[in-house]
Amino acid sequence: MKYVDEYRGGEEAGKFVAAIGHKVSRPWSLMEICGGQTHTLIKSGIDRMLPEQVNMIHGPGCPVCVTPIELIDKAIAIARRPEVILTSFGDMLRVPGSETDLLSVKAEGGDVRMVYSPLDAVKLAQRRPDREVVFFAVGFETTAPANAMSVWRAHQQAQENFSILCSHVLVPPAMEAILGAPDNRVQGFLAAGHVCTVMGYWEYEPIAEKYRIPVVVTGFEPLDLLQGTYMTLEALEEGRWGVINQYTRSVSREGNVPAQELLKKVFEVCDRPWRGIGEIPASGFKLKEELSAYDAEQKFDVESVTATESPDCIAGEILRGLKKPHECSAFGTRCTPDHPLGAPMVSSEGACAAYHNYGRGGA
Repeated sequence: MKYVDEYRGGEEAGKFVAAIGHKVSRPWSLMEICGGQTHTLIKSGIDRMLPEQVNMIHGPGCPVCVTPIELIDKAIAIARRPEVILTSFGDMLRVPGSETDLLSVKAEGGDVRMVYSPLDAVKLAQRRPDREVVFFAVGFETTAPANAMSVWRAHQQAQENFSILCSHVLVPPAMEAILGAPDNRVQGFLAAGHVCTVMGYWEYEPIAEKYRIPVVVTGFEPLDLLQGTYMTLEALEEGRWGVINQYTRSVSREGNVPAQELLKKVFEVCDRPWRGIGEIPASGFKLKEELSAYDAEQKFDVESVTATESPDCIAGEILRGLKKPHECSAFGTRCTPDHPLGAPMVSSEGACAAYHNYGRGGA
């Protein structure tokens, strides 16, 4: 397929692998931020093609995976209310809370619906003025503009029966949290191209300077990731740091400025807990006070809901890059895509799902 196959060529991939092999002179540990990148690495076999000196660490770049378990429980509590229609992207329906998931609530009679856009939820609220419509707004900066637009549209239309359960997280603070941890092993980052398409990469420049590491913005096709890996390793071998843009066909330094302006109208930065990781300062979005009428947590009084993670799940260690999925004792046995213990096994971008789907049970 034009514009896709050109980034998947086997011959070109072989050239990049050979170039990486010639370039590397010592062990290096790189982290790909995005779960979509993780799936490409595993599905295409890049992880097995790279030299042994190159250790790819899978980062926390799956917004479904890092959504706190207590927020899942809050969504479940809201979805069980008879006056509510809870809407969500499909990935969220099977993510386990402390006792159940949204798909099970739907099976029990709750009105839980999958939508393809938050604006679909606003339209649903218009058609159903007798019901409260809640959209479970999850994601990194990539999906934040569309979710912000849904709130702004509802605000402009005085759509009082619409609200969002907000769980937006931000990538740069997570990178700082990883780099600042005493057990950090990351020496270079492959940054997520879709996030940078929205936000640009200017936010990464102070991080690269502070920690003296290379950050390479990459796409999601095999050749994107191989080129991005080569560029990162080249910088490391030459002792250079800073931000490099591999994904020039989509990303500029400034990003999508109108989208960023919309985010400023609707959201403000807040501290945010990450599932399996803990609270990271200034790592999330919440609705501005003047738009709090559209905050489902406040509207349905679920702010005090708490929950605990399964003791058998090591998602936190996997999301921090300390362990690989197959190192979990529950992997592929007590935890499978059909019966997941944690979000990384059920999400379409989760590292555990990638390892399970593509046969990395012991590799």
